[in-house]
Amino acid sequence: MKKLKYLSFALIGFLSLTSCESELDTAPTDQANSVEVFKTAESAETVVNGTWAKFNNDGTTYANIGYSTVLRASDAMGSDVAVLTNKYGFASTYAFTEMVNSTASRPLFIWTMLYSTINNMNNVITRIDGTEGSQEKRDQVKGQAKALRAFCYLNLASFYQFSYLKDKSALTAPIYTEPSTTSTVGKKRARLEEIYTLIKSDLTDADNLLKNYTRNNKDKINRSVVNGLLARTYLNTGEWSKASASAKIAREGFSLMAPEKYKDGFNDINNAEWIWGHGQTQEQSDASYAFHYLDVSSSGSYYYSFMADPYFKDLFDTNDIRYQLFSWDGQKGREGLLRYAKFKFKPTLIADIVYMRAAEMYLIEAEAEARNGNVSQAVTVLNQLKTARNANVYNGSLSQNDVVAAVLIERRKELFGEGFSLSDIIRTQGTVVRKPFVDADGKPIKVQITTPDGTVKTVDGKGHSVLDFPDKSAFTPNSTYYLFSIPQREFENNPNL
Repeated sequence: MKKLKYLSFALIGFLSLTSCESELDTAPTDQANSVEVFKTAESAETVVNGTWAKFNNDGTTYANIGYSTVLRASDAMGSDVAVLTNKYGFASTYAFTEMVNSTASRPLFIWTMLYSTINNMNNVITRIDGTEGSQEKRDQVKGQAKALRAFCYLNLASFYQFSYLKDKSALTAPIYTEPSTTSTVGKKRARLEEIYTLIKSDLTDADNLLKNYTRNNKDKINRSVVNGLLARTYLNTGEWSKASASAKIAREGFSLMAPEKYKDGFNDINNAEWIWGHGQTQEQSDASYAFHYLDVSSSGSYYYSFMADPYFKDLFDTNDIRYQLFSWDGQKGREGLLRYAKFKFKPTLIADIVYMRAAEMYLIEAEAEARNGNVSQAVTVLNQLKTARNANVYNGSLSQNDVVAAVLIERRKELFGEGFSLSDIIRTQGTVVRKPFVDADGKPIKVQITTPDGTVKTVDGKGHSVLDFPDKSAFTPNSTYYLFSIPQREFENNPNL
């Protein structure tokens, strides 16, 4: 792991990214003189760029590297990823014992990462109008800062409280829109509605500020990314027409990939379908470590811990290109586990990280249209995606509930491993579904595997190993076990919570 150099302002008075048990060299903070940093719009942009690098690559352990740890936690707490509990990384997350624990390291890391990013963006937003440079450059930097701040608050709204459609007045997390200093008084938790009001305002502003901006790589936030975030936001708040419209704008110019491209490993930011991601190079590849959990088929993957629930495989048509990614593992110690080889390292053992794709926008549009009563239009959009995957088109019931259910299943199939599992469960007030892989008599279902030496044999198929909450109660909608906890240290530092 290489150390990062970045230009960043620490979140003074809040939590720090330090741990005596750190397994990863964390990036040093260069406390540059704020007058010099914000002298020009170009120099102010280095704060955005440096914060983005830290947001993706900084970490306290190999299981906590940047924002991807949020995505991995979301999928580990869902229905379709069967995490190996004897492997490093996300076993306690999968078992629902970690994110509910306010003294655990991962809740502390995620909270700190989000709020330190917010504080950096608050510095940029507050000071950018006073910098030297063209108005176009100031608009670009301000727009990207507002979008990144909104993205952080969207994560707080998505994981730290139940669905907006359940109770928009529920207290969630504090709102800070000004830079923090040593004298900053900690704020109370804001209502979910207040957080979403800020998110929408920031993204609407960013959409306008970035209207003349053309980016040079997909790490950068542009209007496509902003509209994708707006689509997610409006889906969360039940503004169906706006969600559909924003999703359409976001996916303009991004075609669905050819079926065979689905087998390439989801490791290349240059994929025509990717709207937003984080590229990796041999020199800067810390975020690639996430693939050691996702990649269950490459020989260089250490943990291969995100196996698939065997029942997940049953959701796919056999002619679907995605169905071809399933195989029963025949490796010693892994016999009978189900691989889903969606994610694969590049030959150099690095991999780009995907944050937003055109496929997600098709799914948002389809769901929003269905929930808005436009079921025929929803099916048309849904079938565009299914056709691109060589799957059978949907030709079932046109009742609103059935079409919405079909879209939600397609989200699970298409977005597996991309971090939407838990947030979708919270958003839709759904529930985790896990059951043992056994037959009607309660006996393990047999599967056929091929061992490395070519021997074909029959073994017990293996799926989920955690089938209920830690208190042994059944999975249920709107459980507090689904929510990320605010770290105990934050309560100690901010009595106003």
